[in-house]
Amino acid sequence: MRKIIVGAFVSLDGVMQAPGGPDEDPVDGFKYGGWVAPYFDESAGSLVGELFSRPFDLLLGRKTYDIFAAYWPYAGPEEPLGALFDKVTKYVATRNASFQLNWQNSELLGTDPVAALRKLKTEEGPDLLTQGSTDFLQTLLAHDLVDEMQIMTFPIILGKGKRLFGEDVSPAAFTLRRTRASDSGVVFSRYARAGEVKTGSFAAEHPSPEELQRRAQLS
Repeated sequence: MRKIIVGAFVSLDGVMQAPGGPDEDPVDGFKYGGWVAPYFDESAGSLVGELFSRPFDLLLGRKTYDIFAAYWPYAGPEEPLGALFDKVTKYVATRNASFQLNWQNSELLGTDPVAALRKLKTEEGPDLLTQGSTDFLQTLLAHDLVDEMQIMTFPIILGKGKRLFGEDVSPAAFTLRRTRASDSGVVFSRYARAGEVKTGSFAAEHPSPEELQRRAQLS
């Protein structure tokens, strides 16, 4: 059985857009492209190494695939991730059935990516690791396909931009499996799926008249 693992760089306010550079994804006037770079010291680099430490195939939306395919095959030997990304299978989600894949070991998920992923999850093979792909992540989260999340949170607030969690994600509980922090304040957290959302209450057993009135005004 294969897991779907979300791998993401996020700001404190949940923004994922254009972490790598100003030309990566400047849509909607986003002006902070490259916001992760100032925090990348040696210890932050080791956290990235942990993100890719287990066997994986890549699971990408079309826009992130385009970004990766234009960079990693040409990155050179000083970028060891380039050779790793070349070797693994890249599964690509796109609405364009005739989209041309120009990077070796790349496959389209087809016209029904949700069904394709449900099938892939039942098969033997490495886990499926996402990178970027904000729009596609909303589909994965809405259909409760995510088994694990590996999040690198950077100590910055961006205010606007594409976010990890949209309005239509499926409620789900997770448990923290591991956490580490870099010297620059980047926090790596690994979460595993842990069933359904549970709720409780700290309300008084016998609410005051004022509290009952407050509740009545809300309904």
